[in-house]
Amino acid sequence: MVVDRVADELGCRFRKPIFRQYLLARAALGGEPVYLVKPLTYMNRSGEVLDQLLSKSRCDLEELVVVCDNLDLPVGSCRMKSRGSSAGHNGLASIIKHAGSSEFKRLYVGIGRPNRGSVVDHVLGIPSDSEWRKLSDALGAAANGILSLSERPVEQVMNDLNRRQV
Repeated sequence: MVVDRVADELGCRFRKPIFRQYLLARAALGGEPVYLVKPLTYMNRSGEVLDQLLSKSRCDLEELVVVCDNLDLPVGSCRMKSRGSSAGHNGLASIIKHAGSSEFKRLYVGIGRPNRGSVVDHVLGIPSDSEWRKLSDALGAAANGILSLSERPVEQVMNDLNRRQV
């Protein structure tokens, strides 16, 4: 949803390249090319598309920003990190495995842990109205954070996102 908001802001549309397992949108931001990608693999196999993407875009791993959910953050909060472990997130583990490195930015959007019921149902389920309001604000903040990376150092974007109140 964050990537969709960035695409809307940049006025670009996703297309599926032939024989590829991802959707791709291209745009320019600050005079530089931007590639927005949504893997079509299972989440825990997200890294499988990485080699094709980095070679196609000629981007370095340090330019990559991975957006993912985070159960350990309150609903609607955002956190950006410039590197780190997978922290148990299978999608990040796949990306780290295929990249051979964890030296890439990641932007977490908090979805909170369920009070009861399964984690899978919570992650794949529909948020309540109050959760959706918080998530909607977080999605906008996350998209703005990504867009501002073209103009501001990652440390400033991290400071703004990471101290944002829910």
